[in-house]
Amino acid sequence: MCSAWHGPISGPRTGRWRCWCRPSGSRRSAVSGRGGTRMMAPRRGPRAGSTLRAAACGGLVGLVAACGLAGSTGGTDGPVPAASADRTRATAGAPASPAIGRAAIDTMTFPPLEFEPPEPERFSLSNGIEVYYMEDRSLPLVELYALRRGGPAHFDRSEMAVVNAVSGALLLSGGTRSLPPDSLAWLIEYHALGPSFTTTGSAMLAGLETPTRHLDLALRLWVEILRHPRFDPERVENWRLNQLDMVRRAEDQPGSIAIRTFNRVLFGDHPIGWELAPEDLAPGVLTEERLRRIHETLMCADNLTLGVVGDISRADAAAKLEAAFGDVPKCAQRLEPPDPPVIRDEAGVFVIHKAVNQSALVMGQRGGILQRDDPEFYAAQVANWILGGSGLSSRISKRVRTDEGLAYGAGTIWGASIRHERAFGAYTQTRADATISTALLIRDVIEEARREPPTEEEVQLAIDNTVNAFVFAFQTPGAIVTRQMTYRAGGLPADWLQRYVAGIQQVTPQAVHEVVRRHIRPEDWTIVIVGDTTKFDAAPETLGPVVQR
Repeated sequence: MCSAWHGPISGPRTGRWRCWCRPSGSRRSAVSGRGGTRMMAPRRGPRAGSTLRAAACGGLVGLVAACGLAGSTGGTDGPVPAASADRTRATAGAPASPAIGRAAIDTMTFPPLEFEPPEPERFSLSNGIEVYYMEDRSLPLVELYALRRGGPAHFDRSEMAVVNAVSGALLLSGGTRSLPPDSLAWLIEYHALGPSFTTTGSAMLAGLETPTRHLDLALRLWVEILRHPRFDPERVENWRLNQLDMVRRAEDQPGSIAIRTFNRVLFGDHPIGWELAPEDLAPGVLTEERLRRIHETLMCADNLTLGVVGDISRADAAAKLEAAFGDVPKCAQRLEPPDPPVIRDEAGVFVIHKAVNQSALVMGQRGGILQRDDPEFYAAQVANWILGGSGLSSRISKRVRTDEGLAYGAGTIWGASIRHERAFGAYTQTRADATISTALLIRDVIEEARREPPTEEEVQLAIDNTVNAFVFAFQTPGAIVTRQMTYRAGGLPADWLQRYVAGIQQVTPQAVHEVVRRHIRPEDWTIVIVGDTTKFDAAPETLGPVVQR
């Protein structure tokens, strides 16, 4: 048996590449070619850039057929060496060699890849707080996470600004019980700590990254930030003015107006449709008494889930977190989820005049889908990717942007939650004199999807991209831990990650077609248009009954 090697034959008038063999166990091999025979010492591996040549000569063709046969980048421009000729005659009656190149690649088969993310370890503190832990010694860093359930959706509408204030950056910028804001900021910067806050309508995720050598100090600061905020009056006022400025500037953005109006019209007086208004941020609203009352209501053991990742053992993590959070009291009152929204079902066009060059359009209806381990949920995810959720490769973007040149971007969202349905919506911004025709074009794309199922290629591309995007969201231990924390806090099963990937991979074109036909009905759409009505290319009544102008 011989092993296939390769190398450049560097002699007079050469420059060709040949395969050459080294019998197993030998230390030197002869290479024949123009310019004589040379003895070459074995190398550790192929030269850079010559891997494909080695594969074609010794790998894909097979060792028996390839060993010793001359190969050339320019054809057979010289006599075949005698030894090679003899071997050629000897194999003349042998079966044909397998295909090489693209033909060989096309015949390759691979077993399906299974998504098996590493599972964080779980344990509980003495007061019942659940902790997710993953060890990662690759760097001398530790990441701490705290997911606190509760948000504006769990309180009265009048408390919205107060809940927002105690659920984000004000906890960090407002100082702590023992540290004024400037001192806290200096310590964070000096010790290279990385705090972060992410909020939704129903939860807050706080994180802190620290070098291992500063872990004890970082944990003390983090506990003070989360459990004992100062709410410095000057910083609270700065936060109020910044929020007020953002609310006022949103009134100058057609896209923001269209989205807020669509949510308010579709969901009515429900937390999904709530938005901060100037009156929510009036002077005197954010009193210290209200801030502390809401903070104490939320910061209790039943609402907390912790995570720790990095250069720390489980025993050390458990001991440190027990000392820091083991005395957090149980919640005095249970956070009840809000009632499901009453979603608008009637068709209607809502027009808001604004003298701008581009119109903003948001059009859609109730989604009809719940987030659960159900074939219909997975089919809706794939359908949304095909219709408008995949950016430039989606059907709507291709038609509106690529084919017609009517917008820079257009897409869809098909929302779902565990407890109630959300909305299906299509959106874009286009020039004022193409407003109505663009809305009709989007509706045509949806009608086409209702008439005919997608192709196998579309569905497979959607599945591959959805699964790949999902899998790559778990590249780091921190991402794995925070996803698990979020899913469990939301009521999803412990193996939701695996269920989601498996469910998406089972979607068929027929399933996509059926879910679109069953749930998306353009004739029932609520349509919101924000733009210069004096420049529209047709009357808004073209799209349906106008409810508001």
